[in-house]
Amino acid sequence: MEKLRVLLADDHAIIRDGLKQILADTEDLAVCGEAANGNEALQLVRDQDWDVVVLDISMPGRSGLDLIRLIHDEKPKLPILILSMHHEEQYAVRALHAGAAGYLTKESDADLLVHAIRRVAGGGVYVSSTVAELMARGLMPAANELPHTALSDREYQIFHRLVLGQGLTDIANELSLSVKTISTHKTRILQKMSMTNTSELIRYAVAHHLVKSTDV
Repeated sequence: MEKLRVLLADDHAIIRDGLKQILADTEDLAVCGEAANGNEALQLVRDQDWDVVVLDISMPGRSGLDLIRLIHDEKPKLPILILSMHHEEQYAVRALHAGAAGYLTKESDADLLVHAIRRVAGGGVYVSSTVAELMARGLMPAANELPHTALSDREYQIFHRLVLGQGLTDIANELSLSVKTISTHKTRILQKMSMTNTSELIRYAVAHHLVKSTDV
C-alpha cells in the first residue's frame, strides 16, 4: 500500500517528533516533510506534492489564517488539517472559512488525530461537535451575533493577542506589521465591540470562553 504523504508544520521539534511516532505506527500515513515555521511550510507546499498538510496555526513567520489562505489559494485541492493549542472556540470556524478542511486541538488523543488526517485526506471535513455547533450558530441572524464575530480575521488575530496580554510592539513584530498599524486595529476593535480599553476586552474574552481565565 502506498502511504499518504503528510507534511507536518509545527515550530516545536518535540511535537513533530511525537506526531511522527504516532503516524509511524499506521499502515497508510507517512510524514514525508517537516516545517518549523510558516515560510518553510509554504515553500514545501510549492515545491512538492502532498496528500495532506497538518498545520499549527501559530508559528513564526507566516502563520495563522493568512497561511491557510495562501496554501489554499495555491493548491485548493490540498487538504489542510489544523492541529492547534488554541481551543476550538477561538479559531476553528475562522480556520475552516479560510480554507482548512479540519480543526483539532493538541489535547486530542492519537486515534482521533489519525482519524482526522484520514478523513480530510480522503476529501472529507473533520469537525468536532463543538465546532459543528459554532458553525450552526453562524447561520443565525446577524442581530443575534456576538460583537467579536464582527471583527475581520486580522482584527480577531490582534484581539486574541491583546487579551492574552501581548503589547503592541510584540504583536507588531509577530505579525510583521508596524506598531502604528496595530494601534489603528486596536482602535477599530474597541469601536466595533463598543468598549474603551483592553481590560474590557479581556473580561469579554473570558466570559465568552475565547480564552481561559488562567491564560490572562
